[in-house]
Amino acid sequence: NAAAGNTVSGDTATPPAAGTLTARIPAGLAAPATAGTLGSLDPAKAPYLVEFAPTGAGISRIVFADFWKTVDASIAAKRSRAANDPALMPADGERYVLTESRRLQQFDVPALAVRAVEVDGAIVSLFSGVWATDPSRPGVFQTEVVDAAGAPVLRLTRVYTGLGVDPANPYLLGVVDTIENLDGKPHAVRLVQYGPGDSARDPNTLTEARRYHFGYLYPPERDPSQSFVTANGQMYERGDVLKRIAANDLTLWPNPASTEGRFGLVWYGITDRYFSFTVHSNAADSKLLSSVAEVRVISNGEPSPGDVVFATLWSPSVTIEPASRTSLSMGVYAGPLDPKVLEGMQPYEGLGMGDLIVYLMAGCCSWCTFSWLADFLLWFLTFIHDYLVFDWGLAIIALVVVVRLILHPVQKKSQISMQRFSRAMTAMKPELDALQKKFKDDPSRMQQEQMRLFREKGVSPAGCVGGLLPTFAQMPIWMALYAVLYFAFPLRHQAPFFGLFQGFGDWSFLADLSAQDNFIKFAAPVNLYVFSLSSINLLPILMGIVFWFQQQYMAPPTPNMSEEQVAQQKMMKWMMVLMFPIMMYVVPSGLTLYILTSTCIGIVEGRI
Repeated sequence: NAAAGNTVSGDTATPPAAGTLTARIPAGLAAPATAGTLGSLDPAKAPYLVEFAPTGAGISRIVFADFWKTVDASIAAKRSRAANDPALMPADGERYVLTESRRLQQFDVPALAVRAVEVDGAIVSLFSGVWATDPSRPGVFQTEVVDAAGAPVLRLTRVYTGLGVDPANPYLLGVVDTIENLDGKPHAVRLVQYGPGDSARDPNTLTEARRYHFGYLYPPERDPSQSFVTANGQMYERGDVLKRIAANDLTLWPNPASTEGRFGLVWYGITDRYFSFTVHSNAADSKLLSSVAEVRVISNGEPSPGDVVFATLWSPSVTIEPASRTSLSMGVYAGPLDPKVLEGMQPYEGLGMGDLIVYLMAGCCSWCTFSWLADFLLWFLTFIHDYLVFDWGLAIIALVVVVRLILHPVQKKSQISMQRFSRAMTAMKPELDALQKKFKDDPSRMQQEQMRLFREKGVSPAGCVGGLLPTFAQMPIWMALYAVLYFAFPLRHQAPFFGLFQGFGDWSFLADLSAQDNFIKFAAPVNLYVFSLSSINLLPILMGIVFWFQQQYMAPPTPNMSEEQVAQQKMMKWMMVLMFPIMMYVVPSGLTLYILTSTCIGIVEGRI
C-alpha cells in the first residue's frame, strides 16, 4: 500500500528488495511518546500551531491562531481581545484547521510525512515507527537505513525551522532533510514524501473550490534573468485531478506542456476557497524548487464525498559519496490567500506566489467569470474601502453608483427605445390584428407584411431588446463580483456592513458580506436537497419585493394583448419576482446588496 512504501496502482516505484535494506530508530534514541509542536495559538507569537506526528516525521495538524471556522467565532474572538477577557474566547475547536492527517486505506497519513527513501533502486519504507525525536527540540526527527546485518547505511535527519521567528514574515516555515552516507560505498538516493493534498471540503462552499497549482520558470534562453515566475496553464481543478487518477495518469509534474517548454518548478501548492498549503524554494541563490522532481497523485478510492486526493513529492536522484551528505530543503507556506502576504512579502512576492490567488468560479461557470475584471473590481473596492468610505458595504454601494453612472447613457437610450416601441406597438395593434386575420393561412406572407408595416411606421422589431442591454452589460460585473466576494480573503469575516448589527448581542446579520446575510440563523441547517437552509436571509426577500414593485409600477405601457398573452406576461413577471431571489438566496450577501441597490437606483432612474 501507499503508506508502507510499496507499489500503488499506476505508481512507477520499484518494490524493495526483500531482506536487504530496512529502517530503524538510531541506536541510543527512542520513539517519542508525542512528537511535539511548533508555533503557537497566540497570534502575537505565531500565525498557527504545527502539531507533529511521529509517523513519517510529518505534520498531523496545522491550526490557525486567529482564523476561525465561522463569523460568529471571529466576532467572539475580537470581542475577547478587545475586552482582554480570555473567557470570551471561542473554544479551540472553532479554530480553522488548514490540514490534518487523512485516511488512506488503514493508515493515517500526516502532511509532509516521509513515505520512503529509494536507495540504489530499492524502496525502503520510512513511514511508521522508525523516527526518533528529542522532546527538547520539537521539529527535529532522525532515522537510519541499515543493511541485512544491521550495519548503518544512511542516516536521515529532518528539521522544521523558522515559524514565527522572523517578524517580517511570521508564516515562514522551512523543512531541511539531510541524508548522510555511513558506509564505504556511494549510493543513489531519492526521497519520497507526501506533499500538499486535499484539504477538507468546506461545507459552507457552494461549489468545489479546491485546486492544484504549479509555479514555474521559463528556460534561460527564454528568460535569461530567471526572474519571471508564472503559473499560466498549470492549474488543475480538483475534478480534473480525479479524472486523471481514474485514467491512471498520476504524474501532475512534469507533464507534456512543462516538458516541452522545459519549465523549472518553483512551487507547488493546493488552495481551497481562502487558504493555501504550498511548498516552495527557499534557496537564497535560486528560485527553483530543486528538492522536488516529480509530483504524483493517488486517491483513497472512496466515493464522493469521502474521496481524498494525496500527492507524493519525489526528489531528484542524488549520488552520495562515502562519508558525505546531501541536503534537500524547501519552504512551506501555510496561510491565507491574502494579496498583502503573497504579493507584498518576501519570498512569496519574488516567487510569484500571488498566482495562487485566482478569482475564478469552477466548472462551467469559469468561462464567464472574467478573472481580469474580478481583479480590477477587488482593486477598486479596496481603494474605495481604504481611502473613501472605510466600510465594505458602502464600498459596494459606491461601486453600484459608479457603474450606473457609466451605463446611464446606454440605460437612458434603451429605456426611451422600449417606451417608443411599446407605444408604437399599441398604435399598430389593429393593423397587426388585421394582417393576422388576412394571412392566417400563409405565415410567410404574414411575416413579410408585418415587416413592411414596421418599415412604414419606422418601428424596429429589435426595439424591445434594447431595454435589456443595460442588464446584459452588468452581467459580467455580477459574475466577476460574485467571484471576488466568494474568493477574496480580505473580505472573509472582515467585511461587515457598518458593523452596527454586531452591537446587538454579537448578531451575525451582515457581519460577513462574503456569506449569506444570516438575518435569523438556525441552530441547525435544514437540508432542502438543492442546498442547506441555515438561516432566514433578509436581502433576497427585499430583492423580491423591489422586483415586484418594479414590475408592478415601473413597467412600460404594453400593447393591447390577448388574454392569453396577458396571462403569459403575468406568469413571467412572477417568475422574475420569485425565482431570482431564490437563486440568490445563498450567494454572498454583498452580491445581493449590489443587485438590490442597483435595482433601486434603476427604479428612480427609470421614473425620471
